[in-house]
Amino acid sequence: QVQLVESGGGLVQAGGSLRLSCVGSGRTFSSYAMGWFRQAAGKEREFVAHISWSGGSTYYADSVKGRFTISRDNAKNMVYLQMNSLKPEDTAVYFCVARSGTGWSPRPYEYDYWGQGTQVTVSS
Repeated sequence: QVQLVESGGGLVQAGGSLRLSCVGSGRTFSSYAMGWFRQAAGKEREFVAHISWSGGSTYYADSVKGRFTISRDNAKNMVYLQMNSLKPEDTAVYFCVARSGTGWSPRPYEYDYWGQGTQVTVSS
């Protein structure tokens, strides 16, 4: 079992940057692929980014490519999402997720563990 806790959300002006952090529990943290989803108010969950267990492979939603960077530090049981050039459309609750599998997935139901979420608000 893996427990995830996100932090780093807040209010930022359009064009600014923010870094989200997620800490995971469990001795086998490094065996899980990790990712981020987001959910805007009144909308469905949306895939944001994914990183393999080793950190060697990353995938991004088209809406964030070139602006967001996902990374992980297995020694610290941490995963990060660096968000640059933020837009009002990025406003959402961001969730850290973990998945035990052979590949990546943009589908929420294929992730086994979810954090509680952290709010990101980008003002115009």
